[in-house]
Amino acid sequence: MSEDSTDSTDPQQDWQHWHEQRTAAVSSSYGPLSLTGTYWLSDYPEGRIPAVPGRWRDEGDEVVLTAGAEDAVTVDGKPLIGSVRLTADHPPIHESRAESAGRRLVVMRREGLWAVRDFDPESAARRAFRGIEATPYDATWAVPGSYRAYEDSRSVRVENADGKERGLGLAGELAFELRGVEHTLQVAVEEDGTLWAVFADATSGRDSYRFRFLRPAAPAPDGSVTVDFNRALLPPCAFADHFICPFPPPGNTLDTGVPAGERRLVEG
Repeated sequence: MSEDSTDSTDPQQDWQHWHEQRTAAVSSSYGPLSLTGTYWLSDYPEGRIPAVPGRWRDEGDEVVLTAGAEDAVTVDGKPLIGSVRLTADHPPIHESRAESAGRRLVVMRREGLWAVRDFDPESAARRAFRGIEATPYDATWAVPGSYRAYEDSRSVRVENADGKERGLGLAGELAFELRGVEHTLQVAVEEDGTLWAVFADATSGRDSYRFRFLRPAAPAPDGSVTVDFNRALLPPCAFADHFICPFPPPGNTLDTGVPAGERRLVEG
């Protein structure tokens, strides 16, 4: 989901463009609203997932998908009659290798366990979507911050949206000030150098979703970075129950309210 800004020098206009892009991305054919299931292969030792065509087997570093003509599965755009070995899908959902009747069957791996995700453009959640409730841009929620990397990356166990604990990798701390009070968030660093934080605040579960994501830009060489809560994001699990988003790690629940950015789905 793109978070590109325009070439405008007006932050409010840039934010509006970002918000429109986000709304379009989440409601697209294979956006998060289209996820109808995440199926762990360990729960289906015979390889048959009732809601998904074909037979899926975990073979260590690969998944073997076997299908017949009756399954109507294609891989790389060609009908699959027989078996094929698959690794985890990393491109955008619409580029995943396996498809059936317009549904994208996405192979994923977490902590050594394999799963298949079913993205269906005809999902009930996509049909019911009415928009993202977000606070209009407010410059007071875009503040200077400073990133400090840990000497060694660390991992903490946190609960995920599906009720299971998994490791969450953390690379450093992001320090900033909100309304005269210093705060820190533990963050990960993405492959492109941008930061990623899972956080909650005093509005969480009441005036906003129970937790949100923040994705600041890559810090400057001196560690300085803008912390813009106007671009706080709803996590994927706010759009579909079948995502396994991590909850905030210890220390990432702010004791102040952050009524900025995306807050929840529009009801109705």
